[in-house]
Amino acid sequence: MTNHITTVEQLRELYRQPSELVQRKKAASIGPQTAARITASPFALLATADAEGRCDVSPRGGPAGLIAVIDESTVALPDLGGNNLIDSLTNIVANPHAGLLVITPGDDETVRIEGAAELRTDDHILDLWEGMFRRPKVAVVISVTSVFIHCAKAFRRSDLWSPATWSSDAPDACSLLDEHLGGGLDLDAVRSGLDASYEADLAEERP
Repeated sequence: MTNHITTVEQLRELYRQPSELVQRKKAASIGPQTAARITASPFALLATADAEGRCDVSPRGGPAGLIAVIDESTVALPDLGGNNLIDSLTNIVANPHAGLLVITPGDDETVRIEGAAELRTDDHILDLWEGMFRRPKVAVVISVTSVFIHCAKAFRRSDLWSPATWSSDAPDACSLLDEHLGGGLDLDAVRSGLDASYEADLAEERP
């Protein structure tokens, strides 16, 4: 007997079948209510994978309207300033698929989008964010194959939106950076410099 699950049949034995409603909830196109929900969001998580299937998830944030709904089967997301590793973008070049988890602050339900992805520099696409922030170099355009509302259980288990659960005890980003680099950083200097670099980069993005 093995505890290593290697088939869908083994996996399905552990879970009840989803209800008929759940099985039907994946839509192939974006309706007007879903479009309004997506365009109201200021934040999403972009999932991609490289040619070998190694996965990456990247946070994407901006004002409402960050995610543009071009039509019922297409959404676009600008690539704004980051660390210039461009992992998500190189993944899309190698493996042109993506997923988006669209998050609305304070709301426990999220919208999941999946589909073929491509990188575009067309003027009519980059113009979608005119006046919102500086012109992006590239946009990620996703041709939607499925879109659906994801249940609230994970957010409710974590009580994510309740300030009372927000811990100040976890090590900060600079502590992790020091660990990842093998130690020796002047953490106070790194913290000060990191905040300054964030402010400078965000200021450059403003229109």
